Amino acid sequence: MLKNHRIIDTDAHVFEPLDMWGEYLEPAYKSFAPSSDMKIQGEPIYAKVSPEVIAHWTKQILTAHPQARLNGFTDRLHLTSMEKMGIDVSFLYPTLGLAIQSIDTMNPQVAGAFTRAYNNWLRDFCSDAPQQLQGIGVVNRHDPAEMVPELRRIAKFGWTAICLRPNPVKGRLLSDPAYEPFWQECEELGIAVGIHEGTHSRIPSTGAERFNTRFALRTCSHPMEQMMAMLALIEGGVLERHPKLKVGFMESGCGWLPYWLWRMDEEYECHYWEVKDRVKMKPSEYFRRQCFITFEPSEPYLDRIIEDVGVDNLLFGSDYPHVHWQIDADAPGVLDIDRVLRDRLPSATVQKILWDNPARFYGIEK
Repeated sequence: MLKNHRIIDTDAHVFEPLDMWGEYLEPAYKSFAPSSDMKIQGEPIYAKVSPEVIAHWTKQILTAHPQARLNGFTDRLHLTSMEKMGIDVSFLYPTLGLAIQSIDTMNPQVAGAFTRAYNNWLRDFCSDAPQQLQGIGVVNRHDPAEMVPELRRIAKFGWTAICLRPNPVKGRLLSDPAYEPFWQECEELGIAVGIHEGTHSRIPSTGAERFNTRFALRTCSHPMEQMMAMLALIEGGVLERHPKLKVGFMESGCGWLPYWLWRMDEEYECHYWEVKDRVKMKPSEYFRRQCFITFEPSEPYLDRIIEDVGVDNLLFGSDYPHVHWQIDADAPGVLDIDRVLRDRLPSATVQKILWDNPARFYGIEK
């Protein structure tokens, strides 16, 4: 709790223990469990990632979270870190799971096995503190026919959200007709959709054909893929057909949003005739009606974003236990939420960002 504000962390992560895949994959698929060098049956999980990048990131993580050296990122460590940050409820996205689901050449049946294994493991991870640790499930975009059954299964876990990558998978954009039953089911079940990008993925990703450094790849991947995902959901008519669907754009900052809404509105004004059957109002109106976005703690212009776009669609996410927000080696291993928001925003605005908006997005009681 921060100065009497309850806090929902809309974008935290698990670090899945590598050996859990061998335990949770179904018997027919255990041979696909990732190896210690991050390969699946000899095929790399990540693309364009150097040994230096891996070593540097690993050092950052373990320096920020030295307790993890002993037993890894357990549920108890996560709860302890939440307490330090003052967080009441934490919604958990994958780490390695984001990458495994994003190997475009993966056999759809194998992708389905990884999907079920991850969801089952995450259910167990959250089981000791289900009110504080809220699971966000994954579905198999490699096989659209499996998406609705798995969505219904995770809904029975009591989970209220699903995670999707913004990128095309096997050539299908988020607006592909094959996904229409999935969008309809999300709307009917009240399942929120968190769009979350990753870097070094083996699916089409903005910038990956031009650049090789993590600096360049990550600069491009997160905001630019989110921009195109938002465009796909609007241009393809998904948000028009499903007005009660809730979509969140996670871990990409929000500074790009005012420009992108203006750009889409400007192009819509000129070319509405081309998409008028499936886009029946300005793109910015779809965003305000049913979309949400997280801000990055280091963004210096949060007050101006609120002035331009408003506060009702803004979410807080710590990205714990990832540490790309760390400024120097002396920075704490958990995000200082008080420092990030103190004196920057009015109390009523902080209340919306930390609790009211996330509660509305994820469909939990205030």
